[in-house]
Amino acid sequence: MAVVPRTRPITAEEYFALDLPERRTQLVNGEIVVNEPSARHQRIAGEVYALIRQWCRAEPARGEAFLPLDVHLGRHDVYAPDVLWVSEARRPRREALRLDAPPDLAVEVRSPSTWRHDLHVKKGVYESTGLPELWLVDTAADTVLVFRRSAPGGPAFDAGSELGRGKQLTTPLLPGLAIDLDELFDR
Repeated sequence: MAVVPRTRPITAEEYFALDLPERRTQLVNGEIVVNEPSARHQRIAGEVYALIRQWCRAEPARGEAFLPLDVHLGRHDVYAPDVLWVSEARRPRREALRLDAPPDLAVEVRSPSTWRHDLHVKKGVYESTGLPELWLVDTAADTVLVFRRSAPGGPAFDAGSELGRGKQLTTPLLPGLAIDLDELFDR
C-alpha cells in the first residue's frame, strides 16, 4: 500500500495546498493514500460512470456523474470516489474544484492500495457525513456491496445488500438504471 508517511495527521487544508505531482491521491484520516488502480479497476469504474452518465443524459434534470473528484468530508478526510453522482439540486458550479459535502452516490472500486480504507474508515466517514448511498465494487469477488439509507436523511446506512453475478444493480436514487453485473464483471 502506498501511503506518504507523516509524523502527524495532515488537515484537508494542508492537503489542498500541496503541490502533488500526481493527483491520484486521497486524504484518509490525515494520511495521503495513493490510488494504484489496475486495468480491470479502470474498465469497471469507466463502465459504471458511462452507464450513470447515460442515465443522466436520457432526461433533463437528472444530476451529474463524475469520475474521481475531491470530496471534502472533514478535517482530515478528502476522498476521490471512483465514480460519484450528484442530484440536480446539488450539482456543483462548473468551475468547482471539489465537493464540500458528500455526493448522493459514491462508488468505490477495489484497488489494492485503497480497499481496506474503503471497507472501514471511508465507509464510516461516508455514513457519518450523510452520504445517501455507497457502492463498494469488489473486483476480487465479483460482488457489489450496497449500503443505503432507507429514508432520506436517515441517521445511518440501514439497508444493505451484496449482489453478484446473475443480478442487476439498481437504486431508488436513479430510477430505471439497471446494471447487469455479469456484463460489468466480464470487463
